[in-house]
Amino acid sequence: MATTVEFLRDYGVEIRANGQKRWPDEVKAQIVAESLKPGVTANAVAARYGLRANHLSEWRGRARDGRLVLPVMADGGFYFAPMVLSEGNVPPLPVRSDQLSKPDAQFLGPIEIAVGQVTIRLDGATTATRIAAIVRAIGPSS
Repeated sequence: MATTVEFLRDYGVEIRANGQKRWPDEVKAQIVAESLKPGVTANAVAARYGLRANHLSEWRGRARDGRLVLPVMADGGFYFAPMVLSEGNVPPLPVRSDQLSKPDAQFLGPIEIAVGQVTIRLDGATTATRIAAIVRAIGPSS
């Protein structure tokens, strides 16, 4: 049976003489993705890989910020995607009259989904369900 050190080196983790580890971004992303599965705790995943839970928390934050790209989950689960908010000169989109009748609607600025050279623009009143359907239709990016 392989030791933890051998196991980690097989994944490309550089282990220095003083015990410090240098984790490749691909390995970090895989560990973060594993920690996001339902019913899994970050502490358990950190312990399995012999790292501190606060390191895993930092990596999860990097994934939320779009600085660490997670692998696409085979089970169709959720994963983080980078989002850019801007206050540039984006013209407001027209609001449909049926949206004005919703008392609980929160009107935000326009929403843009950019995939390669294509940009999909939605008004701020687009429902989360509709946005999710559009994102699913686009599919994961390579």
